[in-house]
Amino acid sequence: MNLWFRLLHILLRRPWRKPVHGLATSVVRMRVWPLDLDLNRHVTNGRYFTLADVARMDFVLRTGAFRVALRHKAMPIVGDTWGKFRRELKLFEVFEVHTRILGWDHKWNLMEHRFVSNGRVVGVVVMRGLFRSAKGTLPPAEFIRELGLDDTSPPMPQWLSDWARSCDEMSAQLREEEQV
Repeated sequence: MNLWFRLLHILLRRPWRKPVHGLATSVVRMRVWPLDLDLNRHVTNGRYFTLADVARMDFVLRTGAFRVALRHKAMPIVGDTWGKFRRELKLFEVFEVHTRILGWDHKWNLMEHRFVSNGRVVGVVVMRGLFRSAKGTLPPAEFIRELGLDDTSPPMPQWLSDWARSCDEMSAQLREEEQV
């Protein structure tokens, strides 16, 4: 339930927050609450993905992507996520989530959420998502153009391209298994 309050907080603060350029990084400050913890008394691994969802909403609102999605009657869809956990976040610790677009291909937008505490990256969530309407998937380049940006993706690091390719391969394998 505390995630609904965090989301409401993001929505209520929106009018007073400065817009963010589509290729810039948005930063959201949060605090670790008791319901974020696992039995080891640190933020549970799964919670990072949910907190990334909340931070992504801030990014989508502040970059104008939400307005573009509304014009197309499109909904954001998360296709794949990946996490790297480096340090733990403890009860009541203040941290920031730094969200940015890493790049895009013909179908997917790739985003990064860096969890930062005391100037150190304690975890990273990478997300591959798209916008889908009744007409189908909205091509990322078209979406980016409507944000007023160049539709050419920034160069993506090799590890990110490899990860995206492995996600495509897994999807293909799952489709093949469904045929059997």
